[in-house]
Amino acid sequence: MARTTDGFDPLARRCIVLGAALMLAGVILGAFGTHLLEARLTPRQFASYQTGVLYQLLHSLGLILLGVVAQTAGATSRLQWSARMMLVGIACFSGSIYLMTAGAPKWLGMVAPVGGLSFMLAWLVLALDAVRRPAGGPR
Repeated sequence: MARTTDGFDPLARRCIVLGAALMLAGVILGAFGTHLLEARLTPRQFASYQTGVLYQLLHSLGLILLGVVAQTAGATSRLQWSARMMLVGIACFSGSIYLMTAGAPKWLGMVAPVGGLSFMLAWLVLALDAVRRPAGGPR
């Protein structure tokens, strides 16, 4: 990705915008769960819902972090893949939990581990990016 001298790197912009939008959605879903769903769900369902919200919020912050790294150290294909894996993780892990809370079939729960694996891979790829960069500045 080409770095611009007068604004955000394209990857940085995408990560920060998506991360902020997903943070907003996570806060809304958290408030919705606490104020409207808690009384309607079993304690186990509500705990699962809260886990989905927590992981969405954490990985939305992760996307923002990726954007900051891309802007300051330079965008790489590894950062791009890490961002993709965080998005897949949010969709599969948190998304499947939200859908099951809304009454989707229980077999959908098999999608959540795919999201969890995507989260793990995203963080691994970010770590590899940091390890493989030369010391002293952007590539």
